[in-house]
Amino acid sequence: MNTIIKKLTGMDALTEQVVAMDLLNSAKSGIRNYAMAITESGTPEIKATLIRHLEESLDMHEIILNYVMEKGWYQAWDRDKQTELNLQNIETVINLPTL
Repeated sequence: MNTIIKKLTGMDALTEQVVAMDLLNSAKSGIRNYAMAITESGTPEIKATLIRHLEESLDMHEIILNYVMEKGWYQAWDRDKQTELNLQNIETVINLPTL
């Protein structure tokens, strides 16, 4: 999409928000998968490796979470504000011009 069109439609910020939130969801999924894999690991060495990866994933999740919260895109501890943000995003998408 053309940079001018992105700015006119508000898609430049929305695109960044979508990518960041997708990254946050992927981090959560990775954490869940590592935790499950740890419970199924067959050797202490594999378990230790998975635990190290889990800890790194938790650190990355925290970085991403702080970023999206600082930007105001995610209000993890305020359900009403998060609902309002979701509704605003829905309204933005609904009102995007069709090309």
